[in-house]
Amino acid sequence: MKSAVTTVIASADAAGRFPTISDIESVKGSFDRAHARLEAAEKLAVSIDRLTSQALDHVYGTHSYEQANKDKCARDINHYLRLLNYCLVTGGTGPLDEWGIAGMREVIRAQQLPTIAYIESFTFIRDNLDIPGDMSQQAAAEFKSLLDYLIHALA
Repeated sequence: MKSAVTTVIASADAAGRFPTISDIESVKGSFDRAHARLEAAEKLAVSIDRLTSQALDHVYGTHSYEQANKDKCARDINHYLRLLNYCLVTGGTGPLDEWGIAGMREVIRAQQLPTIAYIESFTFIRDNLDIPGDMSQQAAAEFKSLLDYLIHALA
């Protein structure tokens, strides 16, 4: 599993060197943001079902996607949000990279689900996050950066 620490160590190992001051500062930055990430993970865990439902209602209510795909889309959005939750805890994109991006794109295409519906759903969640109702500004920044990462990966 990739985290901020394992990524830095693996990179240094691959280059045949010890971690540099810059590497250590990168890890320290990850630790400094840990409180905000854990807050975001906690708040996300409580609201995953609500966020999934709101995003689906928005996307399927404003666009002409096949309603038959709505349940599959809900399942996948919920799965992605759980992966983002895991990323918030680990401090890296490893869980999303390993379990969500590589194979999921093929699953979405094989089931003939509209990828754009997922992108619109995650964009809706990102743009409609209630600060401070859902989470603090710092926690929201951590969550939104992962949403952006996912949106760009699916595009």
